[in-house]
Amino acid sequence: MARVHDEVGRDPSPRVLVDRLWPRGLSRADAPFEAWTREVAPGSDLRKWYGHAPDRFEEFERRHRHEPTTSPSGEALDTLQARAGAKPPVLLTATKDLAHSQARILGEAMAGG
Repeated sequence: MARVHDEVGRDPSPRVLVDRLWPRGLSRADAPFEAWTREVAPGSDLRKWYGHAPDRFEEFERRHRHEPTTSPSGEALDTLQARAGAKPPVLLTATKDLAHSQARILGEAMAGG
């Protein structure tokens, strides 16, 4: 997991943007990732409710983990996991607080947590 605006290191892992919205200040031509899988991001209502408020993170995580079982994002998560294969992708987000991000939740879900 990393911020989309961070410098790309030497890690050869595929890089996938997992935000619902395109990151501000980033042109599509300069995108430092191979794929944009926005379908795995929280739905608009949940994303707006959360608003990156750390005190809401626990409830946000519970709701976001439940979302893929009840929406098309479950298929997108399965596709992302299948594409990852043996080398898991670096999940990218524009969020500044990685510890309270949906990318962290997705990374844990993909790791079986």
